[in-house]
Amino acid sequence: MATEALKPHGPRFSVGLTGGIGSGKSLVADQLAARGATLVDTDRIAHALTAPGGAAMDAIRSQFGADYLTPDGALDRARMRQRVFSDAKAKKQLEAILHPLIRVETERAAQRAAGAYPVFVVPLLVESGNWRERVSRVLVIDCPEELQVERVMRRSQLAPEQVRAIMAAQATRAQRLAAADDVIVNDRDPGALEPEIDRLHALYCQLARAAEEQ
Repeated sequence: MATEALKPHGPRFSVGLTGGIGSGKSLVADQLAARGATLVDTDRIAHALTAPGGAAMDAIRSQFGADYLTPDGALDRARMRQRVFSDAKAKKQLEAILHPLIRVETERAAQRAAGAYPVFVVPLLVESGNWRERVSRVLVIDCPEELQVERVMRRSQLAPEQVRAIMAAQATRAQRLAAADDVIVNDRDPGALEPEIDRLHALYCQLARAAEEQ
């Protein structure tokens, strides 16, 4: 169940939404938001923290040097991505800076959530350790790995080996599915997902109401 880290004054029921790169997390999250959920997107929070003047930038500059900043003072994400893929120590150093700040901002957003229930969009939910204990249910967006590669190549103009390297740094498909309470398989036309999204939204509304009545 959701822990008091996301409460005392925030919602008692919450959903953690995750999936591999190219699975369609944003598509499903936006559809849930259109039905009345409140989104808390950790990727967007991380981008804000590493934008020019972001709360993480002084620590990143101190730890990694100005070479990892863009001319306007934001994090050079491409350069940092290359560094952390090849340097496990650097990855841990970056996470030590970002993860506490992201946690604070997600908790603040949870307190402000005014929709039917909050959905925490967390690409690395399975990898991040304690997220499973911080939300009431985990929703995994799943699709075949070859489709992930195809989508990301089309979207980001990355080479296949680059996409597979990103996938290799994430939890496996099996690990995500093992952590799931609910699964949406996104391997069809987006419109085909709507009945399943409707069903889950109705379930989540019911569970949120029941949690508030406790």
